Amino acid sequence: MEQKIEILEFGTSEEKIKILENLETTDDFKIIKKMISCLDDPDIKVRGEAFSSLILNKNEISNFLMDSLKDSRKNIRGFVTLVLANRKDAKAIPTIIPLVKDERSMVRGCALGALGHLRAKEAKDAVHSCVLDSNIEVKKSALQAMINLEEEITKEEISEISKERDSEIEQLISKLKKSGPEGI
Repeated sequence: MEQKIEILEFGTSEEKIKILENLETTDDFKIIKKMISCLDDPDIKVRGEAFSSLILNKNEISNFLMDSLKDSRKNIRGFVTLVLANRKDAKAIPTIIPLVKDERSMVRGCALGALGHLRAKEAKDAVHSCVLDSNIEVKKSALQAMINLEEEITKEEISEISKERDSEIEQLISKLKKSGPEGI
């Protein structure tokens, strides 16, 4: 076990990936923490393998994951929200909602994606608050979350967000209008 932890911390990308490929059944606290740390690895392949292994892990690791939402590293906060969503971990929703106000736009976008994927109706106010975010990608994530939550968009929100003049935003608004009440 100590050797695995050492490799996950100091090994080459190839060594890390090889170890991560075989950790989807682990329930060891120290190894789970190192796997979560690998979500911030400089190598995207290592991050991807850590992501997959955490999603596929059938053990009860939700508390480890939710604790990581307070990590100082944006990649950890952001990617862990997506791991939780892919694990269909609805009990994580209350710990994900505050991240829609995170200082980092990447984390806000991931949190919105996770909440939409989890169909978190209790997050509808948090999702609406991001429709007018300063970051265009966060706005898109908020609109997609609204679609997933079957939320309605207000005329005021449409008017304000349409100022972006972005084709993807226009497509998302169009989808929301189709699913909303008549007259919007």
